Amino acid sequence: MNKTSLIIARHGETEYNRQGLLQGRGIDAPLNETGLRQAESISGYLAGYDAQTLVSSSLKRSIQTAEPIGKSKELEVVSESALDEMDFGDYEGVEYIKVAEELRVLQEAWQGGKLDQPIPGGESPLEVFERANSAVTRFIDANRGKHLILILHGRLIRILLSEWLGFGLKNMHKIEHQNGALYHLVYGGRFEPMYLNKTDHLAQDFSGR
Repeated sequence: MNKTSLIIARHGETEYNRQGLLQGRGIDAPLNETGLRQAESISGYLAGYDAQTLVSSSLKRSIQTAEPIGKSKELEVVSESALDEMDFGDYEGVEYIKVAEELRVLQEAWQGGKLDQPIPGGESPLEVFERANSAVTRFIDANRGKHLILILHGRLIRILLSEWLGFGLKNMHKIEHQNGALYHLVYGGRFEPMYLNKTDHLAQDFSGR
């Protein structure tokens, strides 16, 4: 089987990220200045990566992160709503510390295997995995033996990678993520990690490339 190479990037920083506010599928915030710099750093680092397809969620923060990559590689940014962040429902836009206890209880339920339990007014981890995994599978099938770049979201990355790498959804908290972080996976019937949560590119200057 021809192996498909996937580079996954978490979108750059928004003001919601900076202020510690929960930001899911229901909030379409743009990148802030730091996030725009992170997007340029991702693009610079991937300059030598021979990708044929560039996919983003439909949310502004992911599209803006993808745009410098698309410009440098002359690739269209394919927008896919099935790859949007988890819907945080009643917690959208709420300061994390204000609902920390509710989130702790929810996290314990998920770790206990209740993966169909949704966030109040939002989605469950199982719902998110099913919609997003189905979309990624379509893109992999269309890019067999090629290179694919996906611009995604923090919780979504945790949900997908925990299952793909064999940890199971109940252990999604073990997948680390930061704004602008990169993940490299190779798929050939199963997912093999090359690197996870890579961030050293964010401290590099690619302006001379």
